[in-house]
Amino acid sequence: MAPAHSIAQKTSAGAAPGEAAPAEDNRYIIGPGDTLQVFIWRNPELSTTVPVRPDGKISTPLVEDMIAVGKTPSQLARDIEGVLGEYVRSPQVNIIVTQAVSTFSQVKVIGQVATPQSLPYREGMTVLDAVLAVGGLGPFAAGNRAKIVRMEAGGQQEIRVKLDDLVNRGAMKYNLALRPGDVLVVPESFF
Repeated sequence: MAPAHSIAQKTSAGAAPGEAAPAEDNRYIIGPGDTLQVFIWRNPELSTTVPVRPDGKISTPLVEDMIAVGKTPSQLARDIEGVLGEYVRSPQVNIIVTQAVSTFSQVKVIGQVATPQSLPYREGMTVLDAVLAVGGLGPFAAGNRAKIVRMEAGGQQEIRVKLDDLVNRGAMKYNLALRPGDVLVVPESFF
């Protein structure tokens, strides 16, 4: 049996020592335009599928104008449970994002690539996945001066990526993981 102090001791991320901390940075954040399935266990008449309105709110039976933008599906489920608790005994709510279309769920690739565009983010997406999806580097790309622009709570962060080494030389150490909302910028080379 494990000593009591090792069970009670938790890291700030919520994982016990020796366990992997949850990947909070990659948690999905709900945005405007997303479509959500709101499932209330044992209450099918309250379960529904709703869009997130441009004002960032959703409305479901018994819950009007709940702010959804900026929350994870789990956070939104807990908030809905709090409101439904007035009407339903011990509500259990699950939120499933059925259509992710908000800018929070996209990765943008701009600059000297074959077809600059926004790509739908998916779990495990890397720089190489994004570059291949946009058709590769353009003929005038300065791939080794590329960068990922990432918005975080403390502001904007820039991460250098040597795309030319990654794509043309197979240097996989530059195949960095992307996050929803990232912008991959590929500048033009100097002549």
